[in-house]
Amino acid sequence: MERVTIFGRLSCGFCARAIRLCEMKGFDFKFVDMMEENITKADIAQKIGEPVHTVPQIFVGEAHVGGYTEFASYVASQAEESLS
Repeated sequence: MERVTIFGRLSCGFCARAIRLCEMKGFDFKFVDMMEENITKADIAQKIGEPVHTVPQIFVGEAHVGGYTEFASYVASQAEESLS
């Protein structure tokens, strides 16, 4: 899998879950603390071309996957494909 980039906040439970999932799966990932980096949801929205209301916002390579729920589904579908 390409590098996973998680844009979020340290205080966010779903961000922590995304980080744990990456660690458990051994993915190459980077967590970007939006508060520390002075990145807003509007900045992310501009990058993906649609409004952003929640964090985390997760990318695999350059492709926007979505939030934690979408990312967990994406990871599960990748695992299923590798078994086929």
